[in-house]
Amino acid sequence: MHEMVVTENILNIATRHALHAGAKRVTDIHITIGQLSSIVDDSVQFYWDMISENTICQGATLHFSRIPATMVCLECGNEYKLNEDGLRPCPSCSSFHLKPKTGEEFFLDSIEIVK
Repeated sequence: MHEMVVTENILNIATRHALHAGAKRVTDIHITIGQLSSIVDDSVQFYWDMISENTICQGATLHFSRIPATMVCLECGNEYKLNEDGLRPCPSCSSFHLKPKTGEEFFLDSIEIVK
């Protein structure tokens, strides 16, 4: 359900910037989501289709870009990417004392408009 709030925020940001730029409509919205983020693309799209209706953003295509998760081992300093299986120990020292370096991102990267 948190995707509804997230989607509302995306709509508000896109609308504000589009109007500031003198847009007649928004055609595309580019969103970046980290692998560790709990945001589900399909849910955002579902809510987007509902709440963007009758706005300057109606009909805009959402483009999702995923950033892979990179972990840093706090024991040995090793950096490694997580695979699709999820969290696993450091491949160098087997420690679970880890910190995410990338993969927690979530932001509206850009919008495309028609003036």
